Order: sequence, then structure tokens, then C-alpha cells
Amino acid sequence: MFANLLQVITGQPAANYEHSFVQDVHAAERPPRNLRVERFILACWLLIVAKSFLVIWVVEKYHLNFNADWIIVPTVIAAGLCTFVYFRRD
Repeated sequence: MFANLLQVITGQPAANYEHSFVQDVHAAERPPRNLRVERFILACWLLIVAKSFLVIWVVEKYHLNFNADWIIVPTVIAAGLCTFVYFRRD
């Protein structure tokens, strides 16, 4: 609102009035998907599934005194967070 107040007070025209507006906008595109990283993420999820079944089997076979979810749930949450961050990156 008061951007050109000094010019109004002094009565001098702006020398570069046309250059003060936006001339062009360039938007950066999202970087292309990296198939190698996505295959690595898929392999890690398959390992997490295999580990989960192994933990359930070990806990049941040896009658361990804790629930297998104490191992499985934090692993899945951490992997889910990492996967979410990768796919929501800029």
C-alpha cells in the first residue's frame, strides 16, 4: 500500500516501474522416481514380513514370556515412517 509513498511525496516518476512486477515464474518439477530405491524399499518390507513370521514362530515354539507385538509393531511403525517420508519428499 505504501510501496511508492516516497515517489508520491517527491513527485518523481519511478524509473523502473515496469521491472517491479513479476515477469516469469518457473516451477521445479518433482524429481523422477528412483526404481532402485523403490525396489530396495520393497525388499526391506518383504524382510520385515519374514521377520514378523519368524518372531511369531519363535515366541510360540519356545513359550517366551512376552508378546511378539513388542518386536513387530515398532519395526512396522519405523518402516512405515521411512516409506512415508520417501514417497512424500519434495
